[in-house]
Amino acid sequence: MKFRNFKMVDYVVYGRGCFDQLDEILAPQRKGDAPMVYLLDHYFETNNELKARIPIRGNDILVIADVTHEPKTSYVDELAQMLKDKAGTVSGVIGIGGGSAMDLAKAVSIMMTNPGKAQDYQGWDLVKHPSVYKAGIPTLSGTGAEVSRTTVLTGPTRKLGMNSDFTPFNQIVLDPALIKDAPANQRFYTGMDCFIHCVESLKGTFINEFSRSYGEKAQDLCEEVFLHKSEWNDESDEQLMMASFAGGMSIAYSQVGVAHAVSYGLGYLLGTKHGIGNCIVFNHLEEYYPEGVATFHKMVARNNIYIPEGITKGLSDADFETMINVSLGMAPLWENALGKDWQSIMNKEKLRALYEKL
Repeated sequence: MKFRNFKMVDYVVYGRGCFDQLDEILAPQRKGDAPMVYLLDHYFETNNELKARIPIRGNDILVIADVTHEPKTSYVDELAQMLKDKAGTVSGVIGIGGGSAMDLAKAVSIMMTNPGKAQDYQGWDLVKHPSVYKAGIPTLSGTGAEVSRTTVLTGPTRKLGMNSDFTPFNQIVLDPALIKDAPANQRFYTGMDCFIHCVESLKGTFINEFSRSYGEKAQDLCEEVFLHKSEWNDESDEQLMMASFAGGMSIAYSQVGVAHAVSYGLGYLLGTKHGIGNCIVFNHLEEYYPEGVATFHKMVARNNIYIPEGITKGLSDADFETMINVSLGMAPLWENALGKDWQSIMNKEKLRALYEKL
């Protein structure tokens, strides 16, 4: 048996206030006059306090990244070309924001050194050249984008990441103070992405002790934060940040499952954001994850969170076919969830019935 040699993030700094070490961290990575590029989540466009703390030096470039929708391959190409035209080469790309901003940073850094278009690299192990230096700084916790070897990208024909050993960040900066003011609903949806990661990993056919050790800890932290805390506080931010890290690690040697496979179809057709899309789908997955869904329902009720219903009502047969094809294209996710003979269990008719419930 051949075991996978898993590529992880090179360096991690953790601690309240560690964002202020960024200048020191980046200094050795600067290559002459080549700028550092900061992709800042547009949520912080008017946050002058955070912007003032970004260590812009010389001809560094600050880009307000539009993550209203999850990153499209066309937007990745647009940003990479803009940077090539403006600077020629860059010292690094730094993503500051939620999962979409970090995924965007990973993808743009790859396209600075790889030919063609971003859509050419949607899949597994298609990236052939190392990216420029890249760092991720989460301001939301749950996606695990800070540690994963993929990006979530919507292309012309599918929603699929760049899954490769050249995708993980060289550096991540985990500062719990940065997630303090996240809106409650968004914090929940993103936190549930982590919880669902863990349920799907722990109940999947790919499970092993490496993944189990991270997944169990991350799931416990999610339940502590969303089920047992009487009020949100600094410790909650710290616990959720570490849940996100561990949850991302839990799928390193395993995989996600039904909720993610189905939500990819929603994201591709309707533009449904990843966290809330997973919640919409997981809300109806008692058949596959009965204990996890029951706990999820308790967390939704306790935190007074609204989960949208009826989002697929009125869609055409062609729309359903599009979502079904995108979802069934996620073969590793289905195999983890249902086993090697997953195609005999999940067919187009059954998947359409599930989409119609949403």
